[in-house]
Amino acid sequence: MHFCLTALALLLACPPLRSVGDQDKPVLKVFLLAGQSNMEGQAVVDLDLVVTSGPILKHPQPVIEADWLAPGAFASPVDFDSYWQGPALQQADKLATDDLAQMDYYRSEGYFGETPQPYADLGEIVAGRKPGRERDDERTISVNLGIALEDMATAIRIYRRAVETGAGTQLPL
Repeated sequence: MHFCLTALALLLACPPLRSVGDQDKPVLKVFLLAGQSNMEGQAVVDLDLVVTSGPILKHPQPVIEADWLAPGAFASPVDFDSYWQGPALQQADKLATDDLAQMDYYRSEGYFGETPQPYADLGEIVAGRKPGRERDDERTISVNLGIALEDMATAIRIYRRAVETGAGTQLPL
């Protein structure tokens, strides 16, 4: 449940989108899966953003099938691959993670059995060593393993508090 609350906090902290795509379609529709294992396909189909966050299971019974993630959509399974069937993950045009070594470790421990090898880690994409989304219709997935995601959720609060109280030392970068 902690990951679920963190994911929701991150979504709520994002600046609002101004304009994306078709004017007749809502700019963003979000479905946050919070530990539900009996979802219907309609809950995910045609969404622009899908965040799943629930128990991390070594032997999951995933429910999200291939073709449910729409072309052009982005997914963030914060629960490893507990809700995503292998064919659904394999259908991604680009699957990334926040930590390749950590994902390899968990794979060796029996997780991510049907998850394809990531295309890149997020650092490679941010640094421009590998391209991010290249087409509007790409299905992109980022499997964030939790630690970096949680760090980002709390770092801004720590920074703001330091600025408010005059704590810390600003370093030139």
